[in-house]
Amino acid sequence: MRKTAILAISLLAAAALVTGCGSEKKDAGSAQAGDAPPSASATGEAKGSSSGKKGVPHQVVFEVGGTGAAKVLWNGNTNHFEEVTLPWTKTESMQLEGAELKVGVTVSVVPGSVQGPDGMLKPAPCTIKVDGKQVADNQDGKSAKPCEYKLKD
Repeated sequence: MRKTAILAISLLAAAALVTGCGSEKKDAGSAQAGDAPPSASATGEAKGSSSGKKGVPHQVVFEVGGTGAAKVLWNGNTNHFEEVTLPWTKTESMQLEGAELKVGVTVSVVPGSVQGPDGMLKPAPCTIKVDGKQVADNQDGKSAKPCEYKLKD
């Protein structure tokens, strides 16, 4: 049991480090009054550059199954880490822009541990759905890997 707990903590720490380098985009609705986007000349962008292009909006659904409470790390528009009540679902609308259109963005969810039928801790089951289609899972908690998917247009 101690080994499983150490594995779960290590997995969460590794995922936090990996996703810590993710994009910190603002939602359109999160801009504060008085915030103005920088002008093209201030950012060094020339008119007609591809960085202003936007892709199609995608609905990304993160799910973690189980019962009780668990810590969950997920990376969509921004990185999040919090304790949640299971089962848990989070839906985000994501729209790729600029260089993201070419390289994509990795979305992920790292579930915390839940108690299995044998009393041992195991990763909670997780899934990611994009536009209604399941694109990632951890085999109902049988895999210690997080659920992750490269979102591309």
